[in-house]
Amino acid sequence: MSGFSSALRRFVAIAAIVTLASCGRPAEETAHYDTIIKGGTVYDGTGAPGIQADVGVNGDRIAFIGDLSHASADKTVDAKGQAVSPGFVNMLSWATDSLVIDGRGLSDTIQGVTLEVFGEGWSMGPFSPKIKADYQHKLDQTPQPYKVTWTGLGEYMDMLQKKGISPNVASFVGATTVRMNHVGYANRAPTPDELKAMEGEVATAMKEGALGVGSSLIYAPAFYAKTDELVALAKVAGEYGGRYISHMRNEGNQLMPALEELITIAKDAHVPAEIYHLKAAGQQNWGKLDKLIKRVNEANKNGLDISANMYNYAAGATGLDAAMPPWVQEGTQEDWAKRLQDPEIRKKLQVEMTTPTNKWDNLLMAAGADGVLLPYFQNPALKKYTGWTLAQVAKDMNETPEKAAMDLVIQDGTRVAAIYFLMNEDNIKKKIKLPWVAFGSDAGAYNPEVAKKFGGAHPRAYGNVARLLGHYVRDEKVISLAEAIHKLSGLPTKRLKIRDRGFLKPGYYADIVVFNPKTIADHSTYKDPHHLSTGVDDVFVNGVEIVKDGKHTGAMAGRFVHGPGWTGWKKKDEEAKS
Repeated sequence: MSGFSSALRRFVAIAAIVTLASCGRPAEETAHYDTIIKGGTVYDGTGAPGIQADVGVNGDRIAFIGDLSHASADKTVDAKGQAVSPGFVNMLSWATDSLVIDGRGLSDTIQGVTLEVFGEGWSMGPFSPKIKADYQHKLDQTPQPYKVTWTGLGEYMDMLQKKGISPNVASFVGATTVRMNHVGYANRAPTPDELKAMEGEVATAMKEGALGVGSSLIYAPAFYAKTDELVALAKVAGEYGGRYISHMRNEGNQLMPALEELITIAKDAHVPAEIYHLKAAGQQNWGKLDKLIKRVNEANKNGLDISANMYNYAAGATGLDAAMPPWVQEGTQEDWAKRLQDPEIRKKLQVEMTTPTNKWDNLLMAAGADGVLLPYFQNPALKKYTGWTLAQVAKDMNETPEKAAMDLVIQDGTRVAAIYFLMNEDNIKKKIKLPWVAFGSDAGAYNPEVAKKFGGAHPRAYGNVARLLGHYVRDEKVISLAEAIHKLSGLPTKRLKIRDRGFLKPGYYADIVVFNPKTIADHSTYKDPHHLSTGVDDVFVNGVEIVKDGKHTGAMAGRFVHGPGWTGWKKKDEEAKS
C-alpha cells in the first residue's frame, strides 16, 4: 500500500472516531475497508456455531468481525445465505509438481483450499546432486516436464511463491528424501556419519520453515528405514517445535504393530505424531479400526499427542509398487524393471504376491485384482487400458494379475498409477467423527481440461472437501457443519503450530471461504474424474480474491507458510513489537 493510501486510511479512522463521539458506534463499524464480506453466517474455525456477522478485511488481514452496515469498502461480497469460514487446509497434498506447472491449483482452490501441506516421505528438497539428477530424469519422462532449479526445501517453497501460486503452501521434510541423499536406494541402515548428515539436513529444513518430518514406510526405499533411524530424525524436528507424520509401515494385516511403531517414535522422540490417511485396509482388517481408535485414545490419555488425517473415499491411490514386495524394488526404477524381466524372480514374485504375509503391506491381496483400477499410463501403447481393472488387463494379456502387474511396470517405465478399493463406508463415517482427525486429499491440484488429456485420476483430487461438506455433513449428517469447518481449518493449523491462520479472528490472515452449505457438491467419479466441485462462491488468500462467483480470478496470492522452527520468526516478532 502506498504512503498516501496509508495516510488516507489513518485520516478516515480518526474521522470515524470523532464521528462516534456523537453517534456512539464503535470505530470499526463505520471505518473503511478494502473488502467487506456482508451478511453471511460466520464460522470462526473453533467449532462454535455460526453467527450472523460481517467480515472486514484490510490488506492481508482480518480487521473486524461484527456489524459493518455503516462501514464502507472498496469491494463488497454479498454472503447472504452463505457460510463464511476460514480457508481450508489440505493436510496431505501432492500438488508439489502441479503447482509448478499451473499455480492456480484449480481442483483444490475451487473447493476452498487455501493451504496445501506437502511432505509424505518425499519432499521437494533437500536434494543431493545425485537425487536432484534422478528427479530431473523422472520429470523429463512425464507429459509436462519442467526444470529443477533449486536444491533446498526452503528454496523450492520460495520459488513457488515467487513464481506465483494461488494457495498458500507448507511442507514437512521427507525422511525418505534425506535417506536417499546419503544412503541412496540401498536396503541398509545408515552409518553413524550418514545418520548425522541426515539429522543435519532435517535441522536445516526446520530452520528454513519445515513443519516436521514425514515418512511413507510401505514404499522402497522408505521401507528400509528402521524405527531408531526415524526416532533420530523426529528428535531433531522436535527440537524446533516440529512433529512426526507418517504413512505407517502397514495399514492392513499388521495395522496395530505399525501403529505401535508410530507411538514408539512419538514417545522416544518426545514429539506429537500423526497418521497419514487413516485406514484399515482390506475387508479382513476393517474390524481393526476400533482397536486402533481405542489405542490412540489411550496413548493420548497417557500424555502423548497422536492424531490423523483422512480422505473421504473407500479407495486409496498409489502405484503397482504397493502390490510387490520391497526387496524387488531396491535401487532405481530401471533396476526394478530389470529384475521383473528375470524368469526366476518372476516365479518368486508370483508366489509372494499371492501369499498372505505380515512382512509387507500387499495392497493387491487387500483389494483383489478386480478392486485395482488403473487410471493412467505414460506409455501411449498402454493407454488403451486406461480405466480398466488389473483383472481385465490380465485377461486381455492372458496372464495372471501378478504377472500383468510386472509387465505393466516394465512397459510403462513408471510404478504405474493404481486405485485400490480397500475401505468400507461405515469406517469412513466412524473416522470423520473422531475429534483428532483432519482431512487431506493425498492428490495433486489439477486443471481438469489439461489433466483429462493424459488419463484418469482419483476423484479425491477434485472432491475431498466438497464431499465432506456436501455428502457427509449436509446429506448424511455425520458431523455438524461447524465441526467439519473446525477440522478443515482451526484444528490442523493449531496442530501444525501455524501462526495467525485457521481461524476467523481480527489480526489473522484473511484466508476466507464463502460457500453455500445447501449446494456444495463433488462431481468427480472413478470412471469420469475430471470435474471440478461446485458450491464455493468466493475464496480469499491473504486478503486477495482468488475465486469469485465460483470461477478462478487468476490471482496468485499464495505464500510459503513457515513452521515453528523458521529462523525468520525472531525478525518478524521484533518488527511486530516495534
